[in-house]
Amino acid sequence: MLADLGALEAAIGHVFRDRELFQRALTHKSRIHERPGENPASGDNEQLEFLGDAILGFVVSECLVRRFPGAPEGRLSKLKAHLVSAARLYEVAQTLALGDFLFLGRGEEMSGGRSKKALLSDAMEALIAAIYLDGDLEAARVFIETHVVGSFAVADGSVDGAVADYKSALQEMAQALKLPPPRYFIVGENGPEHSKTFTVEVRVGKEWVGQAQGLSKKAAGQKAAESILQQLTEWGR
Repeated sequence: MLADLGALEAAIGHVFRDRELFQRALTHKSRIHERPGENPASGDNEQLEFLGDAILGFVVSECLVRRFPGAPEGRLSKLKAHLVSAARLYEVAQTLALGDFLFLGRGEEMSGGRSKKALLSDAMEALIAAIYLDGDLEAARVFIETHVVGSFAVADGSVDGAVADYKSALQEMAQALKLPPPRYFIVGENGPEHSKTFTVEVRVGKEWVGQAQGLSKKAAGQKAAESILQQLTEWGR
């Protein structure tokens, strides 16, 4: 059974006056293709995705310029690239449990559509457009700054200090900057078996290299990824 849309409105902080628009933002094309006679006026959310993408880019750009008036363009571009990425929108969609509210065709439902990254990130863009059309730019801005930007960009303009999964963040940033995917190597193990220290190296292409130590391979990998993230952020200065 589909979740109550009122719960989603409470989560996003916007109550829709136009219920058909709200439903359209949550309707995947598979639903329309499989049930052409159902709610034909509303259609699917593909056109709303197009509008939402533009609104998201504008609001994030405006927010970053406002927060960091002295930052160079390259640095702002890198922060924006992450904030508007499909990976970031997927994170937000998961936080809102957006997949529980989508209208999907049977085939998409059976193939796990409610948890697909591309489908959820597209639905996020459609939802942003719907908030804009139902309310105004300010309503969309409040939603984007609260849920998408949040505390990601900290006071010094660097990558969010609250990000714990630096490996995922590095993967996303490398993709956004059209760089090769990160590669991790264990280059050292020291100490007794019960208390080893691991050294992990991460490479992004030929230019970006970072190393770090940790009490586990995972911890060392996260620290190494954090060092590359910092390098990429400094690159734009």
